Amino acid sequence: MNRRSIGRAGVVTLTTDFGARDHYVGSMKGVIAAVAPKVTVFDISHEIPSFDVAEGSFVIAQAYRYYPKGTVHVVVVDPGVGSSRRPLVVEVSGHYFVAPDNGVLSQVLEAAVRFEARCLDERHGLASVSRTFHGRDLFAPASAKLASGLPFEDTGPLVSDLALMAPVAVENGVGRVLHVDAFGNVVTSFRESDLPAGASLSIGGSIVCGSAESYASAPSNRLFLIVGSSGYIEVSLNQGSAAEATRTHAGAQVILRRNGPDWSESSN
Repeated sequence: MNRRSIGRAGVVTLTTDFGARDHYVGSMKGVIAAVAPKVTVFDISHEIPSFDVAEGSFVIAQAYRYYPKGTVHVVVVDPGVGSSRRPLVVEVSGHYFVAPDNGVLSQVLEAAVRFEARCLDERHGLASVSRTFHGRDLFAPASAKLASGLPFEDTGPLVSDLALMAPVAVENGVGRVLHVDAFGNVVTSFRESDLPAGASLSIGGSIVCGSAESYASAPSNRLFLIVGSSGYIEVSLNQGSAAEATRTHAGAQVILRRNGPDWSESSN
């Protein structure tokens, strides 16, 4: 088997639930700079809700493909840090992910034609690895080494029994909220192909019907459906928060109604 010197893009991305208040993200960047000064580090998000593995899975799945192949993506939403959960390095379509084995890569892997996973050996971490901050002590230095050319085969032994969340799906007309963005747009698990003509969605006690091609073209003060940049159907409110209007949140149920009312009957 050919040995793959990965990370030729010299790029590392960071996705965490650490926020901006503490030193955690800065410490990870410092480690990466010390190990591989020429590597460029990009922040995808540090505002994942604390311990929300599903949200982290959604965010990295939406963002990673817009980086060049060879990029190393560090994903740290890790409520099980210090436990027996494994640290992983996973290759998907020329991208490499360094993350805990807790399902945070589920949406990336769900869409993958193939992937290969290895259990990250702690010898690629700092000399001393704490039980509470693997982001700094293990994932950051390992990602820097990967981005500098460490062969994938040298990261650790192959593994196949990964911890994965249930696939994002719509079953019998029932889906769920995948994400609520900073504008209050509610991203559902429905695709455009899941909605027949005239259909509406029931969410948080509201029945949402009618669609728009852009936010600005939608009627004021009315909930509407739009195909978002992620490819999923979103429930939105022109210059308002659909999440607040429907009193909904990530993980909430969304139900397809095949014969929806017209705009004038939409409730919010």
